[in-house]
Amino acid sequence: MSKIGKLPVLIPQDVTVSINDKSVTVNGPKGNLSFDFRPEIKVEVVENNVQVSRRGETKMAKSLHGLTRSIIANMVKGVTQGHEKVLEIIGVGYRAAKQGENLVLSVGYSHPVVVAPLNGIALDAKENKIIISGADKIVVGEMAARIRRIRPPEPYKGKGIKYIDEIVRRKAGKAAKTGGAA
Repeated sequence: MSKIGKLPVLIPQDVTVSINDKSVTVNGPKGNLSFDFRPEIKVEVVENNVQVSRRGETKMAKSLHGLTRSIIANMVKGVTQGHEKVLEIIGVGYRAAKQGENLVLSVGYSHPVVVAPLNGIALDAKENKIIISGADKIVVGEMAARIRRIRPPEPYKGKGIKYIDEIVRRKAGKAAKTGGAA
């Protein structure tokens, strides 16, 4: 039995969970999310919890059991509290500004880079930080990855866009020439 998959997902007061043939829909104060699960998995609402179980003991069913439960738990958390990723901009002259819904990045290119948010995502820029928030954890992570990809941190000076908890491994620069016959 999956350690994660067997745990029930608690449904808060202001959240409704409905299950159709092969999909779960979660409605809450921050939005609506839906997920299509595989036929090897069985999802049901029991009292105030969502129970995830598998229909067989195949390798695929075992691998999907905990995954499906985690996705449903993330959906419930997303429609109640929301998900957030924070990126940090490091570099002289590197900055981000909000322009309407879009984010404008000046990160060392000859032109500013305009980033439009995906559906259901809110972008915010404060000092040297970019805050990405939304109800769907997958879309929040995808938006953060797209922004980071514009200027990933480089290993010599550490300049670029990185996750707030990311550690950039630094490399030593070119060693200065030490004497010798010329």
